[in-house]
Amino acid sequence: MSRRTYTQDLSAAKAEGSRVVVVGATGNVGSSVVRALSEDSAVGSVLGLARRLPGWRPAKTQWQAVDIEPGGADLVALFTGADAVIHLAWQFQPTHHPAETWRTNVLGSLRVFDAVAAAGVPVLVHASSVGAYSPGPKDHRVDETWPTHGWPQAAYTREKAYLERVLDAYEGKHPEVRVVRMRPAFLFKQASASEQRRIFAGRLLPGRLVRPGLVPAVPDLPGLRFQALHTDDAATAYLAAVALPVRGAFNLAAEPPLDAEVLASLFEARSLSMPSGPVRAALAAAWRLHLVPASPDLFDAVLRLPLMDSTRAREELSWEPAHTSVEAVGEFLAGLRSGAGMDTVPLAPDQPLTRRLRDAAERVVRA
Repeated sequence: MSRRTYTQDLSAAKAEGSRVVVVGATGNVGSSVVRALSEDSAVGSVLGLARRLPGWRPAKTQWQAVDIEPGGADLVALFTGADAVIHLAWQFQPTHHPAETWRTNVLGSLRVFDAVAAAGVPVLVHASSVGAYSPGPKDHRVDETWPTHGWPQAAYTREKAYLERVLDAYEGKHPEVRVVRMRPAFLFKQASASEQRRIFAGRLLPGRLVRPGLVPAVPDLPGLRFQALHTDDAATAYLAAVALPVRGAFNLAAEPPLDAEVLASLFEARSLSMPSGPVRAALAAAWRLHLVPASPDLFDAVLRLPLMDSTRAREELSWEPAHTSVEAVGEFLAGLRSGAGMDTVPLAPDQPLTRRLRDAAERVVRA
């Protein structure tokens, strides 16, 4: 669609409700946010931006294939006339080449932030993370004032923390933009299972085996206590952040915190106390051999994450998760077993194991 026609269409839509642009609209969080926006009567139109167009067609939503990296699309033109931009785009891989993720996650985000200001968009909602936080306690909760310096060894936490510093300066330079930073816990839903397995565990993990009775034990590691949230519950918070006159950071997490005992109950297994060293060594060896994509540095970061207090979101966004953390992870595990997904490229359902083995062999040969 040409820029002129597109602008005309959006001008008509804006008269009937707000116009919201979602950057990174087809992944785990983006798909839930787009669905929530498309079902909200106060939203007139949604523009979903993604690298590759989906087959999914929610109401009131238009799609545009966009690369946010330097040299990519004219984001100012796409953002002009918007009432809010929700920035969710993030690249987790390749962990072996952090300069590549930096190009998308940091340099791409800088382009999004600058385009919001240049286009005169009044609201920017940015997807930060619990991973932005500095190491913290596991026995009590921290609020949004806890330091956000991340864990410097892991690219994911380093990039999330860097963008927090960028937004600190951005808010001072652009006080006309209402900036909201969402800091959710780990996000799960059934339709994200295939994507998250590919990102963190690799393509060869047999998801059908991740079921009660087949996992004998869950390792109880020092520091293994973290929070989770259903992705759809995070989406309701994003919707509230667009609609309400709030600023600043919001922690988002459901109850209860997850530890080895809770995880073991999901698998009808026992928890096994053990030091983290051997587990990290095994993960590091697998990562170096390209058998798993998740780096041992991210493992280190997870064991150091603080528990978050979500009081501010409950009070100022009138937000309350509809799912417990156990329900969110239970949905995710069910999705792993069924190979669940959606008709978007990031969330595409799993291929059969034979296809995955062939694809993995081809990647080894090309390497």
